[in-house]
Amino acid sequence: MRYKFPILLLFITTGIQLNAQKWNLRSIVDYAMANNIGVKLSEVQAKISGLVYNQSKLSQYPNLTFSGNTGFNSGSNQDPTTFTRITQTYISAGLQLQSSAQIFNFYSKRNSIVANQWEVEAAKANTEKTKNDIALTAANAYLQILLAMQQQQIALVQVEQTQAQLSNTKKLVAAGSLPELNASQLEAQLATDSVNYFTARGNVTQAILTLKSYMNIDAASAFEVDTPPVASIPLEPIADLQPAAVYQLAMANQPLQHYDDFKLKAAEKFAASARGSMYPTFSLYGSLGSNYIAANNPAYVPVLNGFVPNGSKVTVGGVDYLIQAPSYSYTRSGTTKSDAFGTQLNDNFRQSVGLSVNVPIFNGSSLRTNYERSKLNVTTLQLQKSQDDQTLKQNIYAAYNAAVVAMEKFNASEKSMQANQKTYDYAIKRFNVGMLGTFDLITAQNNLFRSKLEYASNQFDYVFKMKVLEFYKGLGLKL
Repeated sequence: MRYKFPILLLFITTGIQLNAQKWNLRSIVDYAMANNIGVKLSEVQAKISGLVYNQSKLSQYPNLTFSGNTGFNSGSNQDPTTFTRITQTYISAGLQLQSSAQIFNFYSKRNSIVANQWEVEAAKANTEKTKNDIALTAANAYLQILLAMQQQQIALVQVEQTQAQLSNTKKLVAAGSLPELNASQLEAQLATDSVNYFTARGNVTQAILTLKSYMNIDAASAFEVDTPPVASIPLEPIADLQPAAVYQLAMANQPLQHYDDFKLKAAEKFAASARGSMYPTFSLYGSLGSNYIAANNPAYVPVLNGFVPNGSKVTVGGVDYLIQAPSYSYTRSGTTKSDAFGTQLNDNFRQSVGLSVNVPIFNGSSLRTNYERSKLNVTTLQLQKSQDDQTLKQNIYAAYNAAVVAMEKFNASEKSMQANQKTYDYAIKRFNVGMLGTFDLITAQNNLFRSKLEYASNQFDYVFKMKVLEFYKGLGLKL
């Protein structure tokens, strides 16, 4: 009993540590790649491909089957041990051990094994592709959380500024320095700013829920992300991310390109296997078997009835003598039991071995159709590979163009924010000395608010598009 409290405390402490964990990009990506449902499904498919490959390898070895039977028989049938026709009731049993092995099939089986091996490699590449996709998706969701948090902070600062201005204006209105209209305008602005803040806070929650779904984490569980300054996120120079060079590297490291290569190699081997199946197959076979019968056989006793001529004669001294032969009749004296089980198995033991050939002559053209279909599948995969390579190139060039545009928008929005910040600072000074109306102050404040939101959005958009280019280059994801 005295151990219960420390154990309970350990569980509570562990739970607190888990709930208090701050998720950064690396931990988010690693967890998503390990727990995402799509990734797990692709891993299951890879295991299935592995089972098919192992089974195809084992199919090279001879098969071996054992069979046994027992039954109750009556009426006219065949004795399973002597193969004579009998009419009696008996119990029979049979045992047989059979084996066969293909010794040559024009490499059809060998090509199937190699094809299944390439299928395993393709399944693994598909798993890596799924992991890469979820990693990029989770990284984008993480950046969206950071963006939403920054927008929430901007909205909160806006609320605090409006509250301070409203408080100061109310004092001036009470002193008779400003009209009541000024306070009313600021109260309306405070309500608008509050709505913006609540919307931004809701966007943070929604962005976290979206990321949880990618990571396969319960929506109700506690979740806190690490929030590094976006300006500290390392980015490759745009000059090092030229699309032509990135495309060459992507062709060598992207899992989709590996997947296409492996699927094409597998299809070529499957086509070779289909071609081999149209030719004769040579096999060795052998079997061991025995039978047993349990029946009450009738027993008969011979009875001498005398001697009768048998139709032959012998001449002695010129005299012909007829040859006499004994005549018997048989009287049933009872029944006899069958030999013991082991004795019959030994007496009836038989063996066989041989060589068989299977020549497909006419089968509705199924083998020929299967071969032609496999060749068309090779053509399809060749076209698919070309399309995927073309799409990859198009995506990289589009990502580069998007990154350049995002960088220009980011730089322009930074200048716009700085200009609006100066305008707002001058507006505050003029408002405080009574040289600017409340409406103009609110306009300057809203312009600054929008420019800050636009700056934050453009900044994160620029970072993500640069990360996409780095991802294509094979640099992974890092913040």
